[in-house]
Amino acid sequence: MKRYVIVGASIAAVSCVEGIRSVDPEGEIVLVTAEAHANYGRPLISYYLAGKTDIPRMSWRGADFFEKNRARLLLKTRAEKIDAQEKRVFLSNGETLSYDALCVCAGSYPFAPPFEGIESVGRRFSFTTLQDALALEETVTGTSRVLIVGAGFIGLKCAEGLRDRAGSVMVCDLAPHAMSANLDPDASGILERHLESNGITLALGDTVERFEGGTAHMKSGREIAFDVLVTAIGVRPNTALLKDAGAEVNRGVCVSERLETSLPGVFAAGDCTETTDVSAGASGVLAVLPNAALQGHAAGVNMAGGDERFDKGIKMNSIGFFGLHIMSAGTYTEPVLEEVTDRTSKKLYAAGGVLTGFILVGDVRRAGIYTSLIRERTPLDQIDFEAVKREPSLLPFGREIRKKKLGGVV
Repeated sequence: MKRYVIVGASIAAVSCVEGIRSVDPEGEIVLVTAEAHANYGRPLISYYLAGKTDIPRMSWRGADFFEKNRARLLLKTRAEKIDAQEKRVFLSNGETLSYDALCVCAGSYPFAPPFEGIESVGRRFSFTTLQDALALEETVTGTSRVLIVGAGFIGLKCAEGLRDRAGSVMVCDLAPHAMSANLDPDASGILERHLESNGITLALGDTVERFEGGTAHMKSGREIAFDVLVTAIGVRPNTALLKDAGAEVNRGVCVSERLETSLPGVFAAGDCTETTDVSAGASGVLAVLPNAALQGHAAGVNMAGGDERFDKGIKMNSIGFFGLHIMSAGTYTEPVLEEVTDRTSKKLYAAGGVLTGFILVGDVRRAGIYTSLIRERTPLDQIDFEAVKREPSLLPFGREIRKKKLGGVV
């Protein structure tokens, strides 16, 4: 009987268990995570703060998932070292796990530059885990002035979660626009107006130069008083465990389409990996939930002796703020459609005869059609693209493409 060890217990790791069990119903599975909670949807932590969900409903696959899949779960336990030659993992609790196949789903860690005076801030937090949300829940009161550094999706989701819990919420960012890494100025403008209309104060094009206790001294010269600080500037792939073990690492852990690392019998999946973005034709870190789920499942299948590939990865985001829905995906090359109003924006991008990306704000209907076109690299001359641009459905697709997408039903 094979033993499978998985480092991590979030979406990629849970999907890895499912992949293993689809091939091997009997093998032993052990998961190791430093977190106190497992099998929850990280995008839901802002909704927990906002009181729109609770911990049981945040479960990704149900509270009995590990029991049903006969998987042993070690919480609050860190994987500290991998001996790839002897096929062993050394844990923080003193236990050593041998393995036949190992998958590292180590995710990412919050990154913040070394702000001057940051150590003088008493109540400071990040916002990437359920434990972060629980800590903020304990700390923030109805009179708290919250300063969030970072206007990406993590910082803005934190702002949304705290809006009704805090006295005030301000978000600052050196970039001139909100979510500047994912949206263009038109889309960002709609988002910014919507956030401000919902009580979030924005200080864009400005960031902290130094902290002095509960005061942030900004680059503009402005001084901002606060009670609670959240740093949400970004995350970095958690590659240290595999790098120390001798695996090939660039920005993320290098893996094949089968999610194999350069170490024999060792796989990796999720936000710690670096894979090919088919919309750009280049390698990169594709740190979003759908990719983590697909990678984890493929890794599990291959660990158990099957054959599954992750070869349709793209950058994508699906997010909402106070009822405003936003979806973006792929690479923004040459625009082939631009429709912008005060409240909505729809832009499609193409290159080389295929759709490469899109940005949708306010109206995200049928975004799955666009995502499928990007993932599948469908030649636009094989479909009625003019019809797809305006009102996406499967009808403008040729019979053979519809047959493939609908599993033989046309």
